[in-house]
Amino acid sequence: MQVSSVNDVKIYNLSCGKSLPEWLSDRKKRALLKKDVGIQRRIELIQDFSMPTVSTCIKVSRDGQYILAAGTYKPRVRCYDTCQLSLKFERCLDSEVVAFEILSDDYSKLVFLHCDRYVEFHSQHGFYYKTRIPKFGRDFSYHYPSCDLYFVGASSEVFRLNLEQGRFLNSLQTDSVESCACDINPVHYLFSHGTIEGKVECWDPRTRNRVGVLDCALDSVTDNTEVEGLPSVSALRFKDALHMAVGTSTGQILLYDLRANRPLIVKDHHYGLPIKTIQFQDNLDLVLSADSKIIKMWNTETGKIFSTIEPERDINDICLYPNSGMLFTANEDPKMNTFYIPALGPAPRWCAFLDSLTEELEENPETTVYDDYKFVTRKDLENLGLAHLIGSALLRAYMHGFFMDIRLYHKVKTLVNPFAYEEYRKDKIRQKIEETRAQRVQIKKLPNVNKDLAMKLIEDDENQQIRKKKGKNLPSILRDDRFKVMFENPDYQVDEASEEFRLLNPIVSKVRLKYNDEEREGKPSDAETSDSSDDDKGWVEEVRKQRKLLYFEAKAKRKEQKKQDRETKLEPQFFEIKTGEEFRSLKMTTLEDRLKLDEKSGMLNVSDTTVGSKQLTFSLKKSDQQQKQLDAERQHQLERKKLRRAAGHLQSKPSRGRGRRPF
Repeated sequence: MQVSSVNDVKIYNLSCGKSLPEWLSDRKKRALLKKDVGIQRRIELIQDFSMPTVSTCIKVSRDGQYILAAGTYKPRVRCYDTCQLSLKFERCLDSEVVAFEILSDDYSKLVFLHCDRYVEFHSQHGFYYKTRIPKFGRDFSYHYPSCDLYFVGASSEVFRLNLEQGRFLNSLQTDSVESCACDINPVHYLFSHGTIEGKVECWDPRTRNRVGVLDCALDSVTDNTEVEGLPSVSALRFKDALHMAVGTSTGQILLYDLRANRPLIVKDHHYGLPIKTIQFQDNLDLVLSADSKIIKMWNTETGKIFSTIEPERDINDICLYPNSGMLFTANEDPKMNTFYIPALGPAPRWCAFLDSLTEELEENPETTVYDDYKFVTRKDLENLGLAHLIGSALLRAYMHGFFMDIRLYHKVKTLVNPFAYEEYRKDKIRQKIEETRAQRVQIKKLPNVNKDLAMKLIEDDENQQIRKKKGKNLPSILRDDRFKVMFENPDYQVDEASEEFRLLNPIVSKVRLKYNDEEREGKPSDAETSDSSDDDKGWVEEVRKQRKLLYFEAKAKRKEQKKQDRETKLEPQFFEIKTGEEFRSLKMTTLEDRLKLDEKSGMLNVSDTTVGSKQLTFSLKKSDQQQKQLDAERQHQLERKKLRRAAGHLQSKPSRGRGRRPF
């Protein structure tokens, strides 16, 4: 038995161990059981629980007494009785089984869908009847109220075979080219089938009408998924009346609520392999989805992984035993695996001894092989002086180092470093001395910038040590590198005389005082107390007082500045010309000269008013491009005026000659 743990969930592989070939005689089997310890320690839960080559499908009857499995080669079906823990019967078939269904509570009524389009019926005594469907089938479901079998496959039709009348009924015509999987809801018997185009069509068997379509191919493409090609539906399973899980050929599982057209959760296996089958575990509200590589168990509400199983061989089908933690798998291997997961549920009634066996294993865990060995690297071997042992039987190469016997390691360690105990003793003494030094009075070293702020933060840190015992831990600004510049760069010095500081300081100090008082009294910092309104009035009054002081101080400064302006006398300033330079005066020093120049350029217009005064009109200087544009507009306007004058002149002339009208 092999034990593994994934996400702290113990998984027991009951099929692990050596298997004996079928062609061995009973005498040789008994001899091997006496000699081989590995065969003696194996747990054979069900005798001969295997297939000759490969197992394809596995199911449990509704009464839980029989386990049926189909496999090859040669094609056959085997039935195991859990009460006897052995094989009950074996029936060989003409072709491989694609899917089969148990119609009764036990093994008395079976239906097999073969790869050559044949549908075979078996009763308790054996083969009963065989018929053929028009197209190759891939899956089928049984509708109990009407005794109809619904077959889907390489056709756009869903074939219906009525077992009560013994004849085919009218097929359901779908919009798809092919269908891959189907299922019938166990509560309201809604029939659903998945198509190769990635859609799920839902049909009402009573009216034989389609009632809805889900586009799973579009919904399976999310931000966290990578899809290669068009996802088709490869698995389909109803959980209850409202929930349905759909598996795609690209490795996604979509959990739907039938009342919505968008999936609740999209889970990706990240292998890109088609989903083989989907099972539900109702007690823990889990989904078991399997592709050919891995079985994943995850929560239906959050999508969080509960545990995973990764067998050595590819998986063809899985079956969860009802109301238990036992899981059967059909693989690409003669042996069919049996897993027991105590976290999912108890062991079945017919193997209740597994619970006591697993409890004993958990109470007395066995030491692993690696507990007796020490892993060392090549550098460690050189330090120990054992580099010459590389390649010998005393060292086992593994990854980037070697495994060596732990007893040999301890012996060599004591020989190489005989004073290891003395060093250990000195380290312990040094730690004790440092602990006593920490209890002494320590001088607080303050930074050069923002000393007052640093003092307040140190006091807060001391209070934080007290709050840490109560379960509250707050970060410190002094030990945070992001705020290191605030205590080193003088540009970050807090100006306590500034207006912003004087307005904010009453609020900050009041909040800090209130917080410290509440911490001492044991009250939460956000509790609403009766005197909160009085505290708010207090700091509001403080802010108003500071605003008044700032107003009067600013008024006094303005008066002082005016007084200084009146007392100051303006004196002419003289500038000295450097040696070697000449003074270049302005070409036009008077206002009259500048006005004449602007008048010539068109920027100034001087005119007389009616009262005898002068009126000056200035216009901004246009750039060359703007001036060209203005000239062009003026020229265009002049040309339009000329044309209008010419047209008016022609219209005003009288017409010459009889019968002619004016132009």
